[in-house]
Amino acid sequence: MAINYGSKRIVVGAHYGLRDWLAQRVTAVLMALFTVAIIVQVLLPGELDYYRWAGIFAHQWMKVLTFVTIAAILWHAWVGVRDVLMDYVQNVGARLVLQVAAIVWLVACAGWALQVLWSL
Repeated sequence: MAINYGSKRIVVGAHYGLRDWLAQRVTAVLMALFTVAIIVQVLLPGELDYYRWAGIFAHQWMKVLTFVTIAAILWHAWVGVRDVLMDYVQNVGARLVLQVAAIVWLVACAGWALQVLWSL
């Protein structure tokens, strides 16, 4: 008599479902709200120059909000890129290399954004 200890787990494939669908929607809403906040700041009277931009991002709460939005963009991008790679790159080795490259790129972008944001 053979004992079945569970089903074979599938390691690859677009099987993440509701969690990633919801992540895409939540991050998109966050990005849209941030965009509206920036547009409101830009539409206020006055000349739009470097000092005004620096003034918008001078407050700590705005820096934190901006970085949270950047993190949302990176998460949104990762979910999209990962799903595209899983759907269209059939070779597991090539897909792994591309996914690692995407992760490295996104982490580098996050570090660069943090550096730029806190240097203002």
